[in-house]
Amino acid sequence: MATTTSPRRPSAVDQVGYEDLYARWERSNWRATEIDFTEDRRQWHEEFSDLQRRAALWNYSLFFYGEDSVTDNLSPYIDAAPREEQKYFLATQQVDEARHAVFFSRFFREVADAGAGGDIATALSTTGPELTWGFRKVFDRLDRMADELRADPSPPRLAAAVTLYHIIVEATLAQPGQHFIQSYLEAEDYLPGFRAGMHNVALDEQRHIAFGVKLLSELIAQDPDCKEAVIELLREVIPWTVGVLVPPNWDRRYTECFGFTLEEIGAEGLRSTESKLRAAGLTREEIQRGVSLPLELPVEELVSRSLRLAQANVIGEKTGPASRDPELVAWMFENLAVAVDVRRVDGAPMTVQWDFSDTDPWHIRVENGSSRAQRGPAAQPDVTLSCTWEDWTRVMAGHTDPRRLLLRGRIRPRGKLRVLMRLGKLFGR
Repeated sequence: MATTTSPRRPSAVDQVGYEDLYARWERSNWRATEIDFTEDRRQWHEEFSDLQRRAALWNYSLFFYGEDSVTDNLSPYIDAAPREEQKYFLATQQVDEARHAVFFSRFFREVADAGAGGDIATALSTTGPELTWGFRKVFDRLDRMADELRADPSPPRLAAAVTLYHIIVEATLAQPGQHFIQSYLEAEDYLPGFRAGMHNVALDEQRHIAFGVKLLSELIAQDPDCKEAVIELLREVIPWTVGVLVPPNWDRRYTECFGFTLEEIGAEGLRSTESKLRAAGLTREEIQRGVSLPLELPVEELVSRSLRLAQANVIGEKTGPASRDPELVAWMFENLAVAVDVRRVDGAPMTVQWDFSDTDPWHIRVENGSSRAQRGPAAQPDVTLSCTWEDWTRVMAGHTDPRRLLLRGRIRPRGKLRVLMRLGKLFGR
């Protein structure tokens, strides 16, 4: 549904031109094949502990696989870009991503002895066991997005694709990970060759992210449907991102052995997400609808909550039944309340209630342009959804299509038909 948008105020992104971004690429070219890994190999085998080697290989595998994947998936972005200057820059980005993959491949083979003696594909195959559930979900979506963009290079589809690639993959996930790696390598004077390469990778990614924010801001300004496409993409993908950097068996030593907590890395990612989306033209309320988080709370608290929810099987990878801890249930309904698209109620108050068979009921009241979640039954709900808390967490975390549960009788709705018809658009589920 098309909506009107007010004129966007000029921002820092308007000060950067596509020609300038291309010129920066020409000035910053570097050679992945000429980095000297001699000292890196010595330190890796003589100074790194067994834990540090396991932790680094786990983390670096995510980058190596990711660089290979984005190289393969960038071509339809070039085709869909509306301007020649944008196409040219995206072509440089594809070269950058290939260079990053070559850089990581060399480190794996020449320093870590992973896939030694083989080609890039051989080294890449060693990353498989290290890839997390959340990482696989995000990058499987990137594969599908490339196919969707080939079939539909429209501005809204391109806006969603740029959000996934440049905002989620690069700004939310990769950039905080790069800062984490660079910080501990510099602090400990570790891996000089790899450290120099990561510095160059980070500079490249800064350029890519600036391009993505600029292109997204222009798409949103030119076509109001692009904003809703971005929000829809965020609602789909954000539930997976908390599971991207979950270490094996939730062993926090995988980051803490290098001096950083999961909370610190996640907080940088969330701050980056919000700042890039704001620069592209989304309001805080629109971002909240996309990420399903009450952004008025401190970032550190939001990240801590998300990690606790993931470890309790409420969101993220399902390794067991979801916790029914009342505090965690309350957090999930606070998240759901801020995700409500209050425009869909046409100004009339509305109440949706959840009758759970395995925990207390909850309801959300939408009134006067805002929404509020509350534990317990409502006096007169307009719609009631009867289901288990376990099934609802599967819906909220993106594991299950709610329509499938409706058809199987696992979610049983009752109430006013006009409200029932709006639920999908109201909650974006």
